[in-house]
Amino acid sequence: MPHTQQHPRDSQQGVDVVQLDHHAVYAKDRRLSAEFIAAVLGLEVGSPFGPFLPVDLGNGVTLDYYELRDEPVQSQHYAFLVPDAQFDAMTTRLQALGVTYYADPHHTEPGQINRLFGGRGAYFLDPDGHNMEIMTRPYARPR
Repeated sequence: MPHTQQHPRDSQQGVDVVQLDHHAVYAKDRRLSAEFIAAVLGLEVGSPFGPFLPVDLGNGVTLDYYELRDEPVQSQHYAFLVPDAQFDAMTTRLQALGVTYYADPHHTEPGQINRLFGGRGAYFLDPDGHNMEIMTRPYARPR
């Protein structure tokens, strides 16, 4: 009998457009990093799924934290489009965690936010040095 595993979002049998389903985020300590981003974003860490520890972003996408114990973690950039009504709470949580946020991706404007594209945004480092971004408006891209 073939082994099959049901996907947690089994109600969706397929899609009509390409969508991001999950992304593996490398970390030295998957629990520490998953709990950090969940705390900042006001989310919860899910149950382990094989070697992964997921954080469900609420839009059908999970960040699946995966430990790299014996290798360096290469810094990546992750940008989160967040509700404007939750932005202040997120920066407050960063301050409570002792994490400095910045208005710019190069981290030259500490404790400041940006106002790009009519919204608000901030950058900060996670425990593994990933450059995280929260923003309330998507970037305006040329068509």
